[in-house]
Amino acid sequence: MALNIDTLKTRSLTALIFVAVMLVGLLWNFWSFVLLFTIIHFGCWYEYVKLIKKIYGKNVLYFLLGLIYITMPIVMMIDVAHKWHIYTTDNTNYVEFLKIIPCLIIFSIWINDTMAYLVGSVIGKTPFSKISPKKTWEGTVGGAILCVIVISLIAYFTELIKVKDAAIIAALCAIFGTLGDLFESKLKRMANVKDSGSFMPGHGGFLDRFDSLLFAVSAVWIYIKLFLQV
Repeated sequence: MALNIDTLKTRSLTALIFVAVMLVGLLWNFWSFVLLFTIIHFGCWYEYVKLIKKIYGKNVLYFLLGLIYITMPIVMMIDVAHKWHIYTTDNTNYVEFLKIIPCLIIFSIWINDTMAYLVGSVIGKTPFSKISPKKTWEGTVGGAILCVIVISLIAYFTELIKVKDAAIIAALCAIFGTLGDLFESKLKRMANVKDSGSFMPGHGGFLDRFDSLLFAVSAVWIYIKLFLQV
């Protein structure tokens, strides 16, 4: 897959604006976090309903499944953000850093997506899935490896979380984020649409932007509840 410079420029510009808005919502305070993810929740629901109507018509069962697909992960994200304390690397002292885990999830997904796109664009040759023809094994694996490395280095130098935990969370985000992307791609193929929406030029709609997050959050939430006591 050849690297398209014009596409990269468009994606980069809109991504910068998107990142700025996300960071304000994530880091300003808890209520800005809730507002941000409330908007994301309803944006994803709106696009999900449109896709389901195109595929199945007015089927109540599939609308109810949206509670598991969209609402549950958003609630999990807010639940994690509500916790004020996490273990430091020595596991004896605490640091106050609101929403460190949600930020770690978001950054892991961003890094994985970006690295997978760049690696796949430069050396990608082997198709990863028929559901998403543009994905390659080289990009997918390379993105995941680089994601784990970058997040581990951030954890090592900041000491806000154990490197092991950061690496596992990054790996979970890479794996389940990719599954989430494939799931949403399957929905779009069934609905015969290219994008779920158009609120971000070069990136599509809410589901296009947060499909990875919806799958990754559930996996990470289970991990932190079992092993981090957050």
